[in-house]
Amino acid sequence: MAGGHDHDAQSRALVFALVCNGVFLVVEIAAGLAFGSLALLADGAHMVSDVAALSIALVAQRLATRPATSSHTYGLQRAEVLGAQANALLLFAASGWIVYEAIRRLDRGAEIAGGGVLLVASLGFVVNVVSAVVLERSGSDSLNIRGAVLHMSLDAAGSVAAIVAGIAIIVADASWVDPAASLFIVALVLVGAWRLLRDATHVLMEAAPKHLDASDIERFIASDPVVEGVHHVHVWNLASNTPALSAHVIIAGERTLHEAQVEGDRIRADVLERFGIAHTTFELECHACEQ
Repeated sequence: MAGGHDHDAQSRALVFALVCNGVFLVVEIAAGLAFGSLALLADGAHMVSDVAALSIALVAQRLATRPATSSHTYGLQRAEVLGAQANALLLFAASGWIVYEAIRRLDRGAEIAGGGVLLVASLGFVVNVVSAVVLERSGSDSLNIRGAVLHMSLDAAGSVAAIVAGIAIIVADASWVDPAASLFIVALVLVGAWRLLRDATHVLMEAAPKHLDASDIERFIASDPVVEGVHHVHVWNLASNTPALSAHVIIAGERTLHEAQVEGDRIRADVLERFGIAHTTFELECHACEQ
């Protein structure tokens, strides 16, 4: 029951943060266009990544609970990975436009309503902080939640940059601070977009999860008293945080099929406890197979 309660609490927190950030995203982009602030538009682009990340996290939780089918034998867990790739590419395109516009404005200048920038950026900062607190309290053990909290924290930093730009315009009529702040925010966006694209591609290429070492897993299995050898070890991610393992395991002695299966189930349980891998497939052997 506790696991179901945690899942429901995290889903409610994600929905809350998604609604708050989605509504403010529209407000911020409209304000950026109305006040002529590139910093607000850049922060809006960054908030797009937040909304995308929250959507991916929420969809991932929902899809992960769906049973497998004959056409999708692992379920729909990789939908979040494909969405992450698409979001990263869109962020790169948006960042390119913002950099171009920022350089143009640094050269020519632009009329910017500093008071409006300051007000909207301050509201954005509040939205980000409140969303991060709600997500953190829902259960920080979830990788999806941790990623969402990180996005909220980065966007809060972007809002601070926009606040600085608004103050500079009001106090010193320094309109150049706005495009300069937008370049800082774009740097945050690009770092997040690159990591998102890299991690999504890592999963699609079926590379080993970053927190797992195939050699360590092989040595752990081989150290079991009933195991004579381990080979053909493969570790990959079904989704962003769903590791899977397959291996050939040579069981010592002459054992019945039932006895070998009992030992295999025990080793699977040990692997789950030690490495957190629930999707484990063993090919049990009584002698080494030919290469």
